[in-house]
Amino acid sequence: MHKTNVTVTGAALTPFNRRRDGTGFRDWAASAFDTALDMSGLERSDIDALYVASESDFFHLQLNPASVLATELGLVGVAATRCEGGGASGQLAVHAAIRSVQSGAARHAVVIGVDPSASALSGDAIRSLYGFSFDAWTDGMTGLTSTALYALSYQAFAAEHRTTEADLAAVTIQNRMNACSNPGAHLRRQDTADDISASPMISSPYRRLHCSPLSDGAAALILSQARYVPANRASAPRIAGAGAATDHMHLGARADPGTFSAKTKAMQRACTEAEISPSDIQMAELYDAYAGAQLQGITALGLSDAVSRDLRDGKFAGDGPCPINLSGGLMGQGAPVGATGVAQTATCALVLEGRYHAALQPQKPPVWALADTHGGVCTTSAVTILTQGKQAA
Repeated sequence: MHKTNVTVTGAALTPFNRRRDGTGFRDWAASAFDTALDMSGLERSDIDALYVASESDFFHLQLNPASVLATELGLVGVAATRCEGGGASGQLAVHAAIRSVQSGAARHAVVIGVDPSASALSGDAIRSLYGFSFDAWTDGMTGLTSTALYALSYQAFAAEHRTTEADLAAVTIQNRMNACSNPGAHLRRQDTADDISASPMISSPYRRLHCSPLSDGAAALILSQARYVPANRASAPRIAGAGAATDHMHLGARADPGTFSAKTKAMQRACTEAEISPSDIQMAELYDAYAGAQLQGITALGLSDAVSRDLRDGKFAGDGPCPINLSGGLMGQGAPVGATGVAQTATCALVLEGRYHAALQPQKPPVWALADTHGGVCTTSAVTILTQGKQAA
């Protein structure tokens, strides 16, 4: 018997891209919510709580987005909370909603992840803000970029695990290839190893094509207590476990700057709640802000003890035993920060139910799926394990 009683009754994503059509975060949130609500079979009046994930007030110039969206979505009267934890914001909002439903405080809770990460500010301004999402005193105010910090961490990982430029290229090519079959993806392109090696060096070993894009967009989930699930959603996927953890903010303070220790702890906590082991996971949406971060994540989550070999052998391919980033990940689908963790969880739910994009949907839906997100260089980690409805009583 699983300890959670939380069902995913609704799940939806808008396209992730750079919006230049006059729409804004309210429009994207409403679009995702309306689609998720239609899927759930619920009415607005059934919703008890709203959790909004948004990384930065600077993106949408709105200091209180949860209250604004409660009004915009027709949810006046519900409990509304804004969740923020850097890149982990979306997954942390999912966790807050899970605990609200699990505790009985809410029958049905909505999670909205949204950010205009691409269109609101210039690229240089966004990069500066991301520097402040680390330690502003030691990092942001010195001009140190997130790419440089991620590169330093990956260099340590690569030295220990002997990963290569070919491994970085393989992750990039696979994620972008998956994105080509995702009609809502930002970078639907077929990169080659030559394309990657010819792209500009940003911070060694990361070249431009090893990096995820800045994107706009929103994602929505509706989580429900099992006893209140509408009859049409009785076999919907369920939340099996959730875990979160933190690490030292500064790479130099960590015992191993190349190891995502917070991710390992978060995964252990989620697996304990789900009563499974990492080897049971049959698909995963991983946080791949950079190609090397995906390799670090796979290792830290316990999905592989020889990541280069398993990558080469096709374990993580779409037709492999554990497909990773069928959506294209951040590198292909895109990265509106607040929406990322919500989108990962929504994608896992849709795949488990056999409702994902036809060209990417496994012929036999997996039983166990993992959504993995982190903020900083895995300073804050949050993971969620989902399972098919028939697996959770």
